[in-house]
Amino acid sequence: MAPEHLVLLPGLDGTGELFVDFIAALPESWTATTVTYPTDRFLAYADLRPFVGAAVPQLERFVLVAESFSAPLALWYAATNPPNLAAVVICAGFVRNPVHGWSGAVKALAKPWLFRLKPPRTIVEYFLLGQHTPCDLLQRLRRALQRVSPDVLSARVQEALDCDARDDLRRTTVPLLYLEATYDRLLSSSCKKDFSQLKPDTVLWSVPAPHLLLQREPQKAATIMMAFISSLRPTPD
Repeated sequence: MAPEHLVLLPGLDGTGELFVDFIAALPESWTATTVTYPTDRFLAYADLRPFVGAAVPQLERFVLVAESFSAPLALWYAATNPPNLAAVVICAGFVRNPVHGWSGAVKALAKPWLFRLKPPRTIVEYFLLGQHTPCDLLQRLRRALQRVSPDVLSARVQEALDCDARDDLRRTTVPLLYLEATYDRLLSSSCKKDFSQLKPDTVLWSVPAPHLLLQREPQKAATIMMAFISSLRPTPD
């Protein structure tokens, strides 16, 4: 029987509030636990690991779903080989510097002052949500970001630019699904290649969506994940 429990690791905001539509798209019989990170203090990836360990079930089989910033955390956890982890799903994620060629510019720009500004709708749509974003989703994203200290957001960007989870990906033995946002203007195309090269049995699926694919295409993402999870081999008795 396929696992029916998802543990969701959030993107850069770390609030988990942006999973609402995706959770609503899941079958009623499924349960989802959302991990949240502190909004008032920065914690490096190594310091966020206990938040993952505290949220996962101890005995029940489950699937770890990581969005963008949280991908290195999910792969770290998977590399520890927990017996009840059935699979990992990475949504528009990365294992190392996600912007490569222009990381210097991003490092220079992603300072706390930047996150104190209210970005124009055109910028948010271009990099994160895509064209014709519903107003309620745009407001939800802005509220989530406003809840987090600008210093924390800035430090998380720097942490993502300096990360290297390639060894953890190599050591991951459970089935892995990578959802690529085909209209992603934030991540380098090499992010997907890292998964296919370092773990060749990764199931790659492209979703016609911007970077925040779980928010713009929650039903489509849920359908793909359910098909992937349903195909997993049951745990032997």
